Amino acid sequence: MLSESQPSSYSVFHISPLIRITLLAFYLALTIPLPFLASAAAAPLPSEVLWVGLCLGLFALWGALSERVIVDEEKIQVVYPFWFPSFFRKGWFLSWAEVKDLKMRTTGQGGLVYYFVSKSSDRAYLLPMRVVGFARLVGLIENYTGIDTTDIRPLSQPWMYLILLGFTLLLLLVDGWTIWTAISLGLVA
Repeated sequence: MLSESQPSSYSVFHISPLIRITLLAFYLALTIPLPFLASAAAAPLPSEVLWVGLCLGLFALWGALSERVIVDEEKIQVVYPFWFPSFFRKGWFLSWAEVKDLKMRTTGQGGLVYYFVSKSSDRAYLLPMRVVGFARLVGLIENYTGIDTTDIRPLSQPWMYLILLGFTLLLLLVDGWTIWTAISLGLVA
């Protein structure tokens, strides 16, 4: 929630719904079968414990994917919902006057990410790249800092998440068929 001292002109950027839906569905596709497999295999860990763990993991993922980027004339900040514990992920803010540069780094998968470098400290702040309106965000950064942002592109393209979503839906279908078969054969209580 924005404070009353928040300037009247600000922009809020949320993580793309395509990315949120894809990652939540992928999490569910990978984890939902586990309690059923534990029950069918008579694992020493009760399936109820797995259900609790899966719910906690879903809560943590939902909170992390609820990140918002708020930009105004004075600063850029990354915030999370009030209900999301800060020990999972902490937000940050950086005033435009403190921005020294945007530095590019390569990821382990060969992608490019950018970090804000602060003038007063050695801290670096990751530029959020999976937000709706990324081009507008980059335009605001260039406007407020004067840093040339013409070469900055999103980390991943929408088609990558569409492909992952397609395979995730296929995996969910297989999961559903497997769970239904196990239940109908009496392998799962």
